[in-house]
This record gives sequence, structure tokens and C-alpha cells, in this order.
Amino acid sequence: MQLFDKDLLSVQEVRDLMAAAKAAQAELAEKSQEEVDKIVKSIADAGVRNAARLAVMANEDTGFGIVADKVVKNVFGSYNVWQAIKDMKTIGVINRDEEKGLITIASPMGVVAGVIPSTNPTSTTLFKAEVAIKAGNAIVFSPHPSALRCIQETVKVIRQAISEVGGNPDLVSCISIPTRQATETLMQHPDTAMILATGGSAMVRAAYSSGNPAIGVGPGNGPAFIDKSADLALAVKRILDSKTFDNGTICASEQSIICEEDYAPAVRAEFEKQGAYFLNDEESAKLSKFILRANGTMNPQIVGKSVQTIANLAGLKVPAGARVLVAKEDGVGRGHTYSNEKLAPILGFYTGKDYKEICDIVCTILRYEGKGHTFAMHTNNQDMVEYFAKRVPVSRLCVNTPSALGGIGGTTGLLPSLTLGCGAIGGSATSENVGPLDLVNLRYVAIGMLEIEDIRASLPDCSSGICVMKNADAAPAPAAAPASAGLSDDQMDVLVRKIIEKLQNA
Repeated sequence: MQLFDKDLLSVQEVRDLMAAAKAAQAELAEKSQEEVDKIVKSIADAGVRNAARLAVMANEDTGFGIVADKVVKNVFGSYNVWQAIKDMKTIGVINRDEEKGLITIASPMGVVAGVIPSTNPTSTTLFKAEVAIKAGNAIVFSPHPSALRCIQETVKVIRQAISEVGGNPDLVSCISIPTRQATETLMQHPDTAMILATGGSAMVRAAYSSGNPAIGVGPGNGPAFIDKSADLALAVKRILDSKTFDNGTICASEQSIICEEDYAPAVRAEFEKQGAYFLNDEESAKLSKFILRANGTMNPQIVGKSVQTIANLAGLKVPAGARVLVAKEDGVGRGHTYSNEKLAPILGFYTGKDYKEICDIVCTILRYEGKGHTFAMHTNNQDMVEYFAKRVPVSRLCVNTPSALGGIGGTTGLLPSLTLGCGAIGGSATSENVGPLDLVNLRYVAIGMLEIEDIRASLPDCSSGICVMKNADAAPAPAAAPASAGLSDDQMDVLVRKIIEKLQNA
């Protein structure tokens, strides 16, 4: 019997998947917007039909989160995302600006590499498949090993949905032998046009160092500021709803709460009234040993676990109805465990003497971990919102809403997304909630508007040694009408089709 090396098998599998995906994407590139949308809608419908079954599998495979909440995430990643993107123009001509003589054409990138985390495995798979295909691309997934079964099943659902409407199922595929070499091969493959990396910091760094374009999203670590002008009971409800949703596995969820010193007793009382358990110093020290591993990364033993499970792990006795564990924190950085991201129902508790000091603390927390991601505040003072918005280093500031659901666009007007860009400050290529328009190249057809004489005529008069603009208050009129002048809409369409054909054949 011949034995094969697992790493070599996984690398060969990636090569085979990429070849099939490339061929499928070439077929998709010939389809109309309506045909592409038909495929994406079929995926969305299948995601909803299978939301409960996939949620159970994700929970069984990883041990993370709450099944009912994972159902919500699966529906969000399929139906809600589809509702947000269904009317987007992503294929062919997407805009015409007759005044400027510009025609914008969306061109698919090709094959996308999708890295899937264990915290939101099925919902992220549904989401990435939809946005990739909506943009005219194929996608090959690299699954987290601990969530392999549920991710593979999600891909099976997606491929079936594509086949049902006459699409090529190879538009979506998944590595079945997840190894480090397989992921590296996928990210570095010459036919990989874009990497969508959702996962830990090391994974994101690997994506950006692969040599291929990448959109990576780093950790969240957002504090939640409760201002005195807020409805305190409602603010606490929203924070607890957010932090307990799927046991805190969404990276936009609150990681700490902060308020003014003299307001702390009232805030604590309201949190306790609604089910939060505040740890004493001894309990806080015990739990802190289980939040991070020796290398400073989050301990997977607490990720997505219930309060009772975490308490048992740390040897704590907490009330049976406790919803979250809260620990007072007075610093940021190494040695201050509660200042880190905690994808679990655990919150740090900070205070400041006034809103200015609070803003400084918030900025310090985020610059330590989570910069560019998400910050939440609860206030009815618009001036306060503007003060923080100008200073806090995040890409999304969620006001008066559960941050976990607000950040992903569930309870706010942000684009529904399960990949949240952190901008340059967070080491990401975008600060957007990632969607289909992040996965297309834009080609501009630029029709001539001016001649060289018009450019020269607009130059300043420098004959005296001091340059003075000619007719400074009036823009130069073009010497000739735009090249498109006099063309009917049908003639323009013929011109655009010819241009697109030349671009595709180039």
C-alpha cells in the first residue's frame, strides 16, 4: 500500500480546486447581472432553509456559542446580506457620467481565497460566497480545522444551490485537508486574485505577506462608554444583549465598559439588576489566568463558552443566572488581562474622572489592541458623539445600539457584513464593512473632453516672472464637443460593448 504525505496531498488539492474555480469563474464572467443575481439569491434561500441545521453543526464542532444565536447569524449571513446587495450593480457598466464623459465598468477579480474562522464558521462561509459571486468571482475556502465538518457542509449546501439554478458548482469549493501548507498555497497561488482573511492576527499577517492582494481584518477590542445623558437601563440592556449574543463570539461585541467615576455605582447597580456578576479582586485574579495563554493570545478554552462553563474552569462560584462576568480594570496592556479582547461573556470595567479622560482611556485600549475596529457609546448628547468621533481610532462608532449587531450592520445602517475592515491604522486594506464592491476592479472609459490647446490656454501667464491665472473666475470652454456628442443611446451601447470586448480580450 502506497502512503502519501498529508501536506503534499493538501497542496495538490488546492491546485486542483484552483484550476476548477478558475474555469468556473471564466463561465460566470460571461453571464449577465440578472443571471449572477439568480445564483446569489439561490445561495441566500438555501442558507435560510439550512440555517438551523448548520447552526447545530457549528456548535457541535467547535463548542462555541449558542445554537439559537448561530441560527440568527446564518440567516443574517445569507438573507440579510442578500437584501442589502441584491440591487447593487456589479456586472458590466455600473455607472455613466455624461457630463464628465466617464463610463464605469465593473470587472471581476477572478478567484478569491476565503479564510474561515472557527468563531462564525457557517455564517461567514455563506456571506463570503454571496459577496464573491455577486462580484462575478469564484471562491475557494480555507476552513479552520476545528470547524471543518460544518464548513464543508455549508459549502455542500451552497454548491447544491448553485447547481439548482444552472450555475457551475465549482464557483465555490473548500479544502478538505486543512493544513498550514494548504492555506499558504492557496494564499500564494498565482491565480488567487484576492484574499479575504477573517481570523487571528497571525492569519491576517500571513495574508498580507502572501504576495497577493488581501483584505484582512484584525481583532476587535471595543470599549462601550455609558454617558450620563443615556437611558441607563436601556444602555445596559443593549450591552448585555450584545455581549451575550452567541456568547460573545462576534468581534464587534463590547470588551469593556467605561463611565465617569461618580456614575460608577449607578452603572454597577443597573448591570447587577440585569444579571451581571461583578468579580471581587480574588475572583478577578483567578479568572485572569484563563483569559490569555502564555504567549499573550486568547485562550480558546473560554471562547464562546457560557458564564457557568468559564466559572467552573476558573474555580469560581457565581449565581446560576449570571449573564456576564465583570472585572474592575485600572490599566491597559501586559499585566492587565481585562484590557484584551475576550470573545466570551466577560467584560472589563473602567472609570474616568470626566469624558475627556474617558476618551483618552478608550484610545489607549484601542491602540493596545483593536485599533481601527469598533467602539460603542450610549448617549443622548450629540456633541459628545462628535467629540469621540473625531478622536477615537476606529472605523465604526456604534451609538445607542448593541455593538455586536450594530457593527456588522444588523441594527444599524452599515452594510451587513461579517468581514469588518479596520483601515490603515488597524493594518487593513479597507475601513469598510466588506461587500461585493470591494471584490471588483473598476475600469473607466474616459472620453476626450479637451484638446491640448485648451490645456495650454488655461495655463497661467508667467511672462512677467509672476504667474497669474488667465480668466481665473471662468473655466476654459472646450474647443470641441465631447466625442460622445451626437451619439444616440443605442450607438453609445454599441460603443461600450466594443470597448468591453477589447478590454476582455486584451
